[in-house]
Amino acid sequence: MTDRVSDIVQKVRSKNAGPFWVTLDLFCGSAPAFERITRGLSDEKIASLLGLESGALKRFELPDLHVLKFSAPRPAVQGIREDRDMHGAGWAVLIAELEID
Repeated sequence: MTDRVSDIVQKVRSKNAGPFWVTLDLFCGSAPAFERITRGLSDEKIASLLGLESGALKRFELPDLHVLKFSAPRPAVQGIREDRDMHGAGWAVLIAELEID
């Protein structure tokens, strides 16, 4: 069965983590949702979606909280002319719409 990430988790949030990084948080709400998300979202899949090499992405699994977090380098330093998402909030939409098995 294929679902969007937003169909499985309670909330997807992305936010600024300084001028060089963005943090993506997936709040799963339950152990089964957490298991499905952690199995379905590989580092390579997320990195590819964000246009990064998988080695540039940092992954944090917090099973006691049912949270999966990724930290990714920003494509442009926060606040410069090329920065199109100063707060990093738009990245959550990309993850929420991603389909996984």
